[in-house]
Amino acid sequence: MRIHNLIALIALWILSPVAYSADKVFTFGVVPQQAASEMAESWTPFLALVSEKSGVQLRFVTAPDIPAFEKRLAEGAYDFAYMNPYHYTLFHKKPGYEALAKEKDRKLKGILVVRKDSPIKDINELNGSTLVFPAPAAFAASILPRVALRKSGISFNAKFVSSHDSVYLNVSHKLYPAGGGIVRTFDMLDGTEKNELRILWSTPAYTPHAIATHPKLPKSIERKVLAELVKLDSYPEGREKLKLIGFKGVELAHDADWDDIRQLNITELDTRIE
Repeated sequence: MRIHNLIALIALWILSPVAYSADKVFTFGVVPQQAASEMAESWTPFLALVSEKSGVQLRFVTAPDIPAFEKRLAEGAYDFAYMNPYHYTLFHKKPGYEALAKEKDRKLKGILVVRKDSPIKDINELNGSTLVFPAPAAFAASILPRVALRKSGISFNAKFVSSHDSVYLNVSHKLYPAGGGIVRTFDMLDGTEKNELRILWSTPAYTPHAIATHPKLPKSIERKVLAELVKLDSYPEGREKLKLIGFKGVELAHDADWDDIRQLNITELDTRIE
């Protein structure tokens, strides 16, 4: 019975990006970098604490995969959303998501991982390979590594899967020689799987993911949530919940913080805002 209940809850998290209703429950959409069940285990208690402290009821939701998440961002389906830096620059234009906060003391780095026992020591050895990535527009885990490989004259085929965890699983099971991820999700792997992999290469550092708000969200709600987010690293329970999602802390963010991403002139999903 418990298994059926869990399945039903996961379906709700994935399939129901409903805007807030009369009881003032606000959706908090999180980019699906990991399996929905794993994300729920970390983000649900995190958001429960923010809800308790702020008085604003937040409900964790995600999507089956990153392209579906992108579609929902384009539709403005979430009240709050945790999205990658490129997504933020794109969906800030339309439907108008506005930066609220970002992870404290963290820059975002993309990585290419290989099995720990792989003979590959340099990215040039990947020439002619099929490599695995979470999604075409996953910023640090997909766009940045693919651009770097091409600039280095390395020929490769790209295979896209549903999440960062799927990338790591495919590489650890020897289905592909290497794949893209980010340091945070790599560090959150369980010990057994992480011990089977090593980081072959990493990108330069960029502004991390944005916590952004829908333009129709009341400013009073934004202020209440932000006030509690930035306090979380100042007390034990807050630090405990931050650790669940792999954060050190949360700080105020401004739209201009993502100008370093804009300067890259990425056009992967530009048709989404036409």
